[in-house]
Amino acid sequence: MAEQRLYHKVANQILELIDSGVFPPGSRLPGERDLAEKFGVSRVAVREAEISLQAQGRIEVRVGSGAYVLDGSEYTAHGLPKVGPFELTEARALFEAESAALAAPIITDESIAELERLIQIMMGTVSSEMTADEADEAFHLEIAKATNNPAIIFVIGSMWNMRKEAAQLQKVYRSVCHKDPSHREDEHKDILNALKNRDSSAARIAMRAHFTRMIEALLVASEEEAYQAVKKKTSESRSRFLITAQLT
Repeated sequence: MAEQRLYHKVANQILELIDSGVFPPGSRLPGERDLAEKFGVSRVAVREAEISLQAQGRIEVRVGSGAYVLDGSEYTAHGLPKVGPFELTEARALFEAESAALAAPIITDESIAELERLIQIMMGTVSSEMTADEADEAFHLEIAKATNNPAIIFVIGSMWNMRKEAAQLQKVYRSVCHKDPSHREDEHKDILNALKNRDSSAARIAMRAHFTRMIEALLVASEEEAYQAVKKKTSESRSRFLITAQLT
């Protein structure tokens, strides 16, 4: 386990160098020995890190030649794809609705109790070191865990990581979720009630309703942002032309 964590750490360090421009696309990475000395690890850890980065599409390892950096403009520093809020919400709606449906008949009483506690934290009715946003994330991940399917847990966890890594995504989601938190709380309660009843169909519908409302809110926020941008540009143009007219 320690070795596994080590190569992940090395892979992230290499990615940071790539994304900062130290190793631009097309360049050759230093050899295993040099990287091992640079990071203070074994050559095995470097080799495993390069295998991981190759699987992510960030580098190409050429036998007898070395490792070369690929164009990673579509990926974040940790190898996750860069996506917009609409793309991510659409994907979450698909995966998390089916995750809830799968979890419903097999979810344990312990998981139900944990989901209830997390909703209370979101509502602020119980004291906790968790923020409402952290409780929100934990709620969705708890449902994924209730499926007992490692692949589903990994996919949904990765989508939450995409949301947390991109500053712009965080900003958009924060504005949508915090504008009217009562919607978020009610929707999570609907999901919980469906899970309590062990009703797969209702759980799927409740989760989809949650994300449908989020997409609608994102559309409104996007339209408002576009309107404000046009308004600002019009105001700047008006000021400039008025000044020009006064000078003539």
